[in-house]
Amino acid sequence: MVRVEECTEVDDRLVEAMTTLIPQLSSSSPPPTREQLEEIVGADATHLLVARDEGDDGAILGAMTLVVFRIPTGVRAWIEDVVVDSAARGRGVGEALNRAALDLAAQRGARTVDLTSRPTREAANRLYQRIGFVQRETNVYRMETAEVPDQRTQ
Repeated sequence: MVRVEECTEVDDRLVEAMTTLIPQLSSSSPPPTREQLEEIVGADATHLLVARDEGDDGAILGAMTLVVFRIPTGVRAWIEDVVVDSAARGRGVGEALNRAALDLAAQRGARTVDLTSRPTREAANRLYQRIGFVQRETNVYRMETAEVPDQRTQ
């Protein structure tokens, strides 16, 4: 049985779990420090959700971040950094995390919830489609902030 909860405090178990989970999500990003996790947990817009194994002393099986924010056209939500421990995949952890995030986003007044997923994450993409996410016809752009031209010097 999997239980999803929002983190309201940072403890050693959370720090240790993120040290294990984040490398499974990204080879280029280091796991967050305790201070960074405290910043995430303490921020109004971010909601760090964890999935725990109720039968294994509450071991953290996966995590995700839901960001809820107001813009002029309404309240929006974005799912980021979804990761399920490789040993727990196929047990419904990702679905439980996503459904909890969708519920929380609705409670916070979000009309939509967006996320991105690399095409190579085939299982994740099947999950998102199965639970009702629809692929949008849009472009996603990214610029590294170190590359932003300084308009004052031009």
